[in-house]
Amino acid sequence: MRPWKLLGLAGLAGVAATGAVLARGERQRRAHTPEEIRARLRERHAALADAPGPASPAAPAPGRGGRLTRLLRRRGV
Repeated sequence: MRPWKLLGLAGLAGVAATGAVLARGERQRRAHTPEEIRARLRERHAALADAPGPASPAAPAPGRGGRLTRLLRRRGV
């Protein structure tokens, strides 16, 4: 019966440790004010808007034919 007690205590210790880690993360997340979060999101958006990205997904790759290419040609896009 003793090994089961040790296994149960180890499980309880694991649950307590997980709860402590989650609580700490939640406290850190809530430490930011809404204004700080908005400012960070705006900075990230501006950085992504300025960075060159891949070609538009609607534009077919050059040299590749296919159904999408034919449909876009028909519609005059």
